[in-house]
Amino acid sequence: MTRVKEFNLPDLGEGLTEGEILKWLVSVGDTVALNQPIVEVETAKAAVEIPAKWAGQVTAIFRSEGDIVEVGTPIIAIDTEPGGEAPPAEEPARTPVLVGYGPRTAAAKRRPRKTPGSPAAVAEVVLPPEPAIPQVASPAEPVSPVSPAGPASPGEVAGPASPDEVAEPARTLVALAKPPVRKLARDLGVELGSLTGTGPQGSITRDDVLAAQAPEPGVRAGTREAVRAGAREQRIPVKGVRKLTAENMVASAFSAPHVTEFLTIDMTRSMRALERLRALPGWRDVRVSPLLLVAKAAMVALRRHPMVNSTWAGDEIIVKDYVNLGIAAATERGLIVPNIKDAEQLSTRELADALNALVGTAKEGRTAPADMSGGTFTITNVGVFGVDTGTPILPPGEAAILAFGAIREQPWGHKGKVKLRQVTTLGLSFDHRIIDGELGSKFLRDVGAFLTDPEEALLAWG
Repeated sequence: MTRVKEFNLPDLGEGLTEGEILKWLVSVGDTVALNQPIVEVETAKAAVEIPAKWAGQVTAIFRSEGDIVEVGTPIIAIDTEPGGEAPPAEEPARTPVLVGYGPRTAAAKRRPRKTPGSPAAVAEVVLPPEPAIPQVASPAEPVSPVSPAGPASPGEVAGPASPDEVAEPARTLVALAKPPVRKLARDLGVELGSLTGTGPQGSITRDDVLAAQAPEPGVRAGTREAVRAGAREQRIPVKGVRKLTAENMVASAFSAPHVTEFLTIDMTRSMRALERLRALPGWRDVRVSPLLLVAKAAMVALRRHPMVNSTWAGDEIIVKDYVNLGIAAATERGLIVPNIKDAEQLSTRELADALNALVGTAKEGRTAPADMSGGTFTITNVGVFGVDTGTPILPPGEAAILAFGAIREQPWGHKGKVKLRQVTTLGLSFDHRIIDGELGSKFLRDVGAFLTDPEEALLAWG
């Protein structure tokens, strides 16, 4: 049995077939321990760290950061008995490369030999990700071509050419410019060699090219404007969490008939209840937000109206006797909806701890795929962005989603007088195949009643 073992991208569950290499946590030559995290991979649901399957020394890394890799494809090789002479790991179909570098794209070229009395010739060296230019003219010195030697002048004896000079003739000096600038110059018909660069080390910039352009045959105004627009645009690949979210939202929006209702309520008593809660000895180190009371209100209302916590299955409706409470969270990789399993069984303190853990894990990008599956009811807190409310789209497989808007101090009729009160607006979207207007209205009414006076609701409903 060989000591060098190839580690394949494992099956991360939930039907996922591929992942993107986000970051390698080890390098070739590193010694790794069993179960030590070696790579961070983003799937369509979350970013996860994958541990080493064996202890040993890393001998090869087959995939670069940013690569999309199918499950079962080799990504790294580990020598499980380092120190002795071990057979090399078999290479996968793609050429293995070091992290951050691509496969070699051209053979190396030797720099031409310098000859007395003549300028040094410059060889073009190809290095990823863009050609490196060994010699650059200063801004004060225009670039001039270096021509190959012509016939010998009278009285001058031409000696035999060396092998190097025959194999590698002198080249023209190359203007220093990045690949996008070179492409722009080609599109506009601008000769880079005729420009004086204003960038670092005399490099030619995009502005230099645009300033030098002039109307010429073959370059239409529309083409020029398109090039300019392209230079000011950013292209973001749709992949990972964002891609899955888009697919799910489109599927949900065009499969479930959505209805949205709104309710504006006075949350002044809820805000006072939160202040009293924060002052309790056992709650002083707990982060408490209005979202906690909204989640508690949803649990009470779902117990009173269980049909809201259900799924449309074509020829039947599946009513869940458990609540996996989803909380929509905005992350750097896109919107995710992790959920708290069996949230209806949690006390208020346990629910607060679960919400804080869920949000913290989501912000760190460490939410596991299993934590984002099986949701039954979702809350999206758009109020944190200063938004009053919205018409949210149902997560796939759920019958309702509650939007919680910003809490603002507004004039409100209270006990026969107009006073400034803490007011918010709730928005409930639901699947009209399951929830009719009456049921949706009663559910939203009960959530609002709880938030208007949480103490009375708990006493009356339990």
